[in-house]
Amino acid sequence: MKTMTACTSSKKMFQLTKSEEFASQPLQAEKVLSEMEAAHLPICVKKYLAYTGAIGRSKPQNVCIEFDAQMFRKPGDKPMKSHSVQYNFYGEYTRLFLMKAGKMGVPFHAMHIYKEHQAIFQVKVAELFKVVDISGEELTKAETVTLLNDMCIFAPGSLTDNRLTWSELDSLSAKVTLTNGKYIVSAILFFNEAGELINFVSDDRSALQDDGTMKQVHWTTPVSEYKEFEGRKIPTVGKTIWHYPEGDFTYGVFHLRSIKYNVAQ
Repeated sequence: MKTMTACTSSKKMFQLTKSEEFASQPLQAEKVLSEMEAAHLPICVKKYLAYTGAIGRSKPQNVCIEFDAQMFRKPGDKPMKSHSVQYNFYGEYTRLFLMKAGKMGVPFHAMHIYKEHQAIFQVKVAELFKVVDISGEELTKAETVTLLNDMCIFAPGSLTDNRLTWSELDSLSAKVTLTNGKYIVSAILFFNEAGELINFVSDDRSALQDDGTMKQVHWTTPVSEYKEFEGRKIPTVGKTIWHYPEGDFTYGVFHLRSIKYNVAQ
């Protein structure tokens, strides 16, 4: 992964990395996901793939997602309005995320880059000052959980990937484990009777603390309000919640604006 220079804007670095990724992972011939390929999955997961329309449609090679969100720095804070765009790639797992937000008239950008089994997270104020700049194994493991979360919620057609292993817990829940290089992370997925994924739960993701350290915390992302995009049913409202011993903290409420699959650039 290339070194981020202080003088490079988040937007420019995001665009450069995105272009490099499209060059290294160009679209391949379309492959349609069959029922046979999903036969090994837990029954509730197979039902989810059928409900979302993943079966019989092209497998996701990449996805472009746009959100509006209300973000919270700490419990009781007023929300910060934000807009984000991200690109995920499913050949060599890659996740590129850029959020623009503002507080008291001051803009900032938050950028996550996950590629080549490495992750970085940067936050810049007014594109001038880095207030967050972290990397390393603990962050990469956390971002691997986020990648898995995106796969489960936004790209159900990717859930037959052989880097995933599954175990059925009961008729409405299953455990999934993702292996990407040396990083191995797991989550439990919860579904309703209709076949909708309603929650993603993991203990493998760490939260960034005020002192700059990472702390492993129980993490959930309940989702709802499924709508159709390109023939696929996708949840359009989601929350990101840290479950601290002292109480739950919902730090983000996301509203899906658009999602596109297998884009050329």
